[in-house]
Amino acid sequence: MTLSSDTVLTLSLSEWQTFLDSLYERDDRLERRTPGKTYPDDEAVDAYVLSGHAEALQSAEVDGDLWGTLADLEEEAQTEEEAWAKICGFYLERGCVLVRVEGSDELEEWIFAAPLARRLGLLG
Repeated sequence: MTLSSDTVLTLSLSEWQTFLDSLYERDDRLERRTPGKTYPDDEAVDAYVLSGHAEALQSAEVDGDLWGTLADLEEEAQTEEEAWAKICGFYLERGCVLVRVEGSDELEEWIFAAPLARRLGLLG
């Protein structure tokens, strides 16, 4: 895990999977699992469940609705790369955290509100 600034965190694919495996969702609230405690199967978190808690994302596994997110921000772009750059800029200016996952064939980046990122152990 590499923290390249206050707002960008880089995880390897295995660190990302370990992170996902460490989460549970109960009553629409995302939390970290306590080691040694058991959790019901319906509280498991995968990328799709996590996407409901992200501000925005680019993922091969989950459709982050790039163009819909851009429209919500009342922005326009010519390419997906430009759109994602505008989305990142918008959220990072507001104190959010960008999580980059390295080792995937396709772009894997997630944006979380800083309080959520802290609660989930992504930030100190």
